[in-house]
Amino acid sequence: MQKTKASPDGLITLILQGIEEVKGIEINLLDLREIENTVCDYFIICNGTSNTHVNAIVNSIQKTVSKGIKDKPWHVEGSENAQWVLMDYVNVVVHVFQKQIREFYDIEGLWGDAKITVVESSFKQ
Repeated sequence: MQKTKASPDGLITLILQGIEEVKGIEINLLDLREIENTVCDYFIICNGTSNTHVNAIVNSIQKTVSKGIKDKPWHVEGSENAQWVLMDYVNVVVHVFQKQIREFYDIEGLWGDAKITVVESSFKQ
């Protein structure tokens, strides 16, 4: 599989499409570029309603990104229990949570200096 270098905006768009495709909820985009010493430029955070839903979101993101720009995550962690799956696309890191785990870790609170964009979902919850 040949890698094509995509802009972060293109990658983000594809990731969001993958989340939307399987009805991921409470989607936030955190822009970390103005913060010193961060591990990436963006976090995308969303919820699934169950282990099955979290895995469906992760699979949809991988399929959508692979189809769109022939890229795959550098690393994926947490798929075994599917309560919090981290997908590392180097400049963009995706966190797919179950609601209670997301509330417990409160990544948005930990990265309070980030510019947070709430992504409006195209379906009603």
